[in-house]
Amino acid sequence: MSKFFHQYAARHAADAAAPQNLSRAERNIHAVSTAERRQVLKLSMGAVAAAMFGTGLGGCANAVGAAGPLLGFKGIAPGTGDALKVPDGYVARALTRWGDPVGIAGNMPAFKLDGSNTAAEQAAQQGMHHDGMHYYPLGTGADGSKRGLLATNHEYVDDGLLHADGHLNWTADKVRKSQASHGLSVVEIALTQTGWQPVRPSKFARRVTANTPHRVGGPAAGHPLMRTAADPSGQTILGTFANCAAGQTPWGTYLTGEENWHDYFAAGERPLTADEARWKLPKRGWTRWAEFDERFDATKNPNEFNRFGWVVELDPMDPTAAPVKRTAL
Repeated sequence: MSKFFHQYAARHAADAAAPQNLSRAERNIHAVSTAERRQVLKLSMGAVAAAMFGTGLGGCANAVGAAGPLLGFKGIAPGTGDALKVPDGYVARALTRWGDPVGIAGNMPAFKLDGSNTAAEQAAQQGMHHDGMHYYPLGTGADGSKRGLLATNHEYVDDGLLHADGHLNWTADKVRKSQASHGLSVVEIALTQTGWQPVRPSKFARRVTANTPHRVGGPAAGHPLMRTAADPSGQTILGTFANCAAGQTPWGTYLTGEENWHDYFAAGERPLTADEARWKLPKRGWTRWAEFDERFDATKNPNEFNRFGWVVELDPMDPTAAPVKRTAL
C-alpha cells in the first residue's frame, strides 16, 4: 500500500483510537496489541474453527506437537519428471482450463488451440494461470455440497501462447486479449455420476477482466491521488490484474490481492516520484500494455498507478454486483 494511503488512513482512523499519551510516531498496532489480547484472539479463532468444522478442532490452539494419526496416504517420491503425480488412491483431472467458456448464456465461444480466439471471446472464457480458488456451495441440506460456484483468479498471462504469433507484431488487439485473460472467473460446477463437471450455461457465470469497472471502498475512495481524467471522482477503477492468492470471507465473498501491478505500467524516461521509486515503477512495463493503452503510460496518466495494488472483493453469488477494491479492511 502506498505511503500516502497509510498517512491518509491514519488521519481518519488510527489517531482517533490511539492512546493519547503517545506521540504520533508511537501510535501503531504494537501499542495496543498486548500479549493478553493476542491470546484472546487466538483462543477465539479456535472457537470459531470448532463451530465451523466440528468439535474435532476444538483444541487447535494447543495442537502443535500433539500426537495424532497421520493423513494416511503413501507419499510421492521426489523426482524431476514433467508429470503430475498424486498418491495411490487419488485422482487428478482438469475441471476448468484456460480458454474454456465460463458458461455465460449466449456467449460460450469454443477454445481455439492455435491462439486465434479474439479478445471478446477470451473475455467470456477462463483466463490464464489460476492462482487461488474457493468453492461456494449452492443450496442447503444433503445435496447442498453437490452444486456450487468455483471462483478463481488469473495472475498473469503467457503471451507466447495467447496469440497466434506470440509476441511478434504487437498490436492493440493483443493488448486487449491479454487484458481479457487477466482477472477473475466464476464457474458453476456440479457433482455428477462421472465426477465434478462445469454447468453451462449458468446464471452465475462471470468473467472480471482488466477492463471491468470496480468500485473503490475505504478511506482512499475519492482521494486526489486516485483521480484521473477518465474518473475525476476517484471512485471507479477499470479492471484488476496480477491477482495473487485468494480467501473466503465469513460473509461469503471472495478476496484476492493485486500483487505485481507496478510491472504493468511504463514510466518512460522521466524521473520517478518517491512513491514510484519505492514500488520500482519500470521505464517500460513488461506487459507492453502502455504501447496501446494510455492508462498504463505513467507519463500521461500518473495516478492510474495508484489505483492498483489493492485487495479486491467479489460476490460470486451476484453476477451483477461490481467488484470492490478494498483500501482498508
